[in-house]
Amino acid sequence: MFLKKPITAVAVYLFYFLFSIQGFSQETEKRSYKVTCVGFYNLENLFDYWDDTLINDEEYLPEGAKGWDSTKYHSKLHNMARVVSEIGTKFSPDGAAVLGVCEVENRGVLEDLVAQPELQKRNYKIVHFDSPDRRGVDCGLLYQEKYFKVKNATKYPLSFDSSEGGKSFTRDQLVVTGDMDGEDVTFIVCHWPSRWGGSKASEPRRIAAAQVGRHIIDSLFTVNPDSKIIYMGDLNDDPVNISMTEYIRAKGKKSKLKEGDLYNTMYDHFKRGNGTLAYNDAWNLFDQIAISQAFLDEDAKKYVFHEAVVFRRDWMIQKEGQYAGYPLRTWAGGQWLNGYSDHFPTYIVLKKYAN
Repeated sequence: MFLKKPITAVAVYLFYFLFSIQGFSQETEKRSYKVTCVGFYNLENLFDYWDDTLINDEEYLPEGAKGWDSTKYHSKLHNMARVVSEIGTKFSPDGAAVLGVCEVENRGVLEDLVAQPELQKRNYKIVHFDSPDRRGVDCGLLYQEKYFKVKNATKYPLSFDSSEGGKSFTRDQLVVTGDMDGEDVTFIVCHWPSRWGGSKASEPRRIAAAQVGRHIIDSLFTVNPDSKIIYMGDLNDDPVNISMTEYIRAKGKKSKLKEGDLYNTMYDHFKRGNGTLAYNDAWNLFDQIAISQAFLDEDAKKYVFHEAVVFRRDWMIQKEGQYAGYPLRTWAGGQWLNGYSDHFPTYIVLKKYAN
């Protein structure tokens, strides 16, 4: 069955070197803007093919169920690099200045990724911590120092009571604060618990993840109520789920925002039927980017939000079979498809006056 294509981002003006674009109204004179793109991408099990005895990576070994070897690993790296290299290039020749990622096994796979020919010239730096997830999958942050310089990085754990007693840990939430062209910006990168066992049965775990995220956000606002915060990740929930609307407090309508609320840049995409992954012939938009209200200032003397994009290209889409119309993933139905990811990436465009 073919899925209806998600609606792509609306057409925008062509930018010259400082990307001269139309102002906020028809009456406003054209201004030159600096443009920065910030994105998120679930890399769908970016594992190396060496055994790590501290985690459950047996599936991704040469003798494992997927026969994961050097050939498959390096093909996966190339495919991921191709996607990453094109994210945001519609707005900036340097693509994503900052990119949050998840489903990576370790720092080594990120080092291999940014060393790919498609990405070498970007000179991406890495922020990564090992998390206690049983499969060893982590979150990370890639950034170009010409746009963003890290000042501080830490992680916040998330655990649950285990059925066997004790605690069961899942992915940490990564928090990175730094300087973006003279402005302090904090990125929070996360990968919330999955819907395994059903969306309702598993919902309390995502609410718990949202509570951790809200704690981080509130702690930043306590220090500075005008903090610039970007909360992004594979949340395994849609923009309308209560984990987002009530617990993270990310809303989709600017007119409805209260003090301390975030603006969910992906809400309108979801309402228009745009998605980042497909399941049972329906689209979800789990890969979300929410921003603090300091990015909504109409006076763009500092970076403000301009546009949100679900990034997809024809070559990233399954063309035939049961999953035609879905994202072309690495594996499906027990077969190696040599694709990209089961998620499309998302990104936002920030702009400010260049003069």
